[in-house]
Amino acid sequence: MTKKSTIQVEEVNDHIVNWLKDYAKNANVNGFVIGISGGIDSAVTSTLCAQTGLKVLCVEMPIHQHASHVSRGKEHIKQLQDKFTNVSSVEADLTASFETFKKALPTEQIEETKLNLTLANTRARLRMTTLYYFAGIHGLLVAGTGNKVEDFGVGFYTKYGDGGVDLSPIADLMKSEVFALGAYLKVPQSILVAQPSDGLFGDDKSDEDQLGASYDELEWAMISDEKGVSVDGFSEREKVVFSIYKKLNKVNQHKMNPIPVCFINRN
Repeated sequence: MTKKSTIQVEEVNDHIVNWLKDYAKNANVNGFVIGISGGIDSAVTSTLCAQTGLKVLCVEMPIHQHASHVSRGKEHIKQLQDKFTNVSSVEADLTASFETFKKALPTEQIEETKLNLTLANTRARLRMTTLYYFAGIHGLLVAGTGNKVEDFGVGFYTKYGDGGVDLSPIADLMKSEVFALGAYLKVPQSILVAQPSDGLFGDDKSDEDQLGASYDELEWAMISDEKGVSVDGFSEREKVVFSIYKKLNKVNQHKMNPIPVCFINRN
């Protein structure tokens, strides 16, 4: 597959930090609140926000969370607080709230796979609600952590969950570019080498396990699709990956496009 995209990390870092500063100033807010997952996207986003000098609140929101995700998140927060005096943190354990929510709803006669996916998305929406609670109290903006492949390629996020944010600092960066920026920012090595995972199922299942392709492969497919490259010259694996990408891109357009409005003709 083709070579991954490259960026001038220092220039991109400064550009995003200045963009964040300007946006916060124009919005007349005190800073940013970010959900910390122990993954590369939230690590990079929170570090970029920290560089603004504005208030940054890192929120841990475990729901039956895998131990490795929790430990990586705590390691990252400690690193940030050691380096930046404007960073604070809070933990909101949502496990009990999630279990109470489940008890309030019928789950009988629901196909197990569909139920598990729906409950996974519910976790993300509980976290979104929690982030906006802290944002409202402290006068902060909710900073999104989605990258370009997730947000505009395959739609790998929860609508009104991790997709419910005020601004998206890294949404124009491919996953490989997020990793490059993370290495430049010296985020913990444990995060740089970890398999990306959405952490919504309480295990260590990777994003690749769910998507059927790695981010490197999906990044290649996205770039190929944008260039209009013919599938005729693809290898068998490339054809499989491209098919996965096109399918996900199509079925998740409802996430990527504006909410449809039924306009009324009043003439």
